[in-house]
Amino acid sequence: MENDTIISLKDIVVEFDGESVLRHIDLDIRNHEFVTLLGPSGCGKTTTLRIIGGFVNPKSGDVFFDGKRINDLPPYKREVNTVFQKYALFPNLNVYENIAFGLRLKKVPDEEIRERVFEMLDLVNMRGYERRDVNLLSGGQQQRVAIARALINKPQVLLLDEPLGALDLKLRKEMQIELKKIQRETKITFIYVTHDQEEALTMSDTVIVMRAGEIQQIGTPIDIYNEPINAFVADFIGESNIIDGVMKKDYLVNFAGRDFDCVDFGFEENENVDVVLRPEDIKISEPEKGQIVGTVESIIFKGVHYEIVVSANGFNWKIHSTLYEEPGREVGLSVIPDDIHIMHKMTEEEK
Repeated sequence: MENDTIISLKDIVVEFDGESVLRHIDLDIRNHEFVTLLGPSGCGKTTTLRIIGGFVNPKSGDVFFDGKRINDLPPYKREVNTVFQKYALFPNLNVYENIAFGLRLKKVPDEEIRERVFEMLDLVNMRGYERRDVNLLSGGQQQRVAIARALINKPQVLLLDEPLGALDLKLRKEMQIELKKIQRETKITFIYVTHDQEEALTMSDTVIVMRAGEIQQIGTPIDIYNEPINAFVADFIGESNIIDGVMKKDYLVNFAGRDFDCVDFGFEENENVDVVLRPEDIKISEPEKGQIVGTVESIIFKGVHYEIVVSANGFNWKIHSTLYEEPGREVGLSVIPDDIHIMHKMTEEEK
């Protein structure tokens, strides 16, 4: 096991009522990183978090913390704390006492409690709120108190289960930046669960994409976005055009009725493949300058760009552009080899 690996899951299987929830999960999580478990509802990401926290026991497989097997260790003995979507603050305690709660249980001296509570209040930008009734706080403030309460015990790992889910969009974005800042300052390993792709890409050092109880891909946000391993990841992380194609030979693929140079190799000759093109990578031009010619079907203004749908060769292409295109107009579409991503066809079972 590498020195910088803090948590390892080895061949973890979880079943609920005979249904497979996690299927032979192998995962190493490095120390001091912001790691996000990302996937649609029911993919097993929260169950994975709960395995690490000790709230769920695997049917088989092992959980290691700093190289030691901890399967039989109850949650309160693990060096992890959890922040849930429902913050579960104590309504009868003020902000100060909510944050101090864990230290009082450990019989820490009052002076040290005071010092550490104020350190946490500074960390989460809540200085001045210490005597406030938690029931009168906004959702974002309550969340900050929950984070401070979890961090005051100085856990090695903080588990966060969709903690921004109840906040409005503007506050969510502010808290994403805040959480990343707190993680950098404390150097605590954060393991974060979300189904929000933008959230995962914004905050994480490492993203783990899950689907149907299995890990699909692990990588940096840039790797996952630019080099998705299959059509599911490509479609889940950002929007994609996924088209049927045929790999004629190394570096040459056929789709939309013509051959395109690409940078992919190692496929069988004439293998049926999925071709993935990001909407921002397709360029619109005059018809005679395009590799494909189509008709603008619709255009929607999205704030930073237009989302344009162009019908060509029996496929509706989604394109992001800063330039307005008139519906009904004939246009050319072009893409460079680097922006054509070739995937092995997903089987019906994988879909």
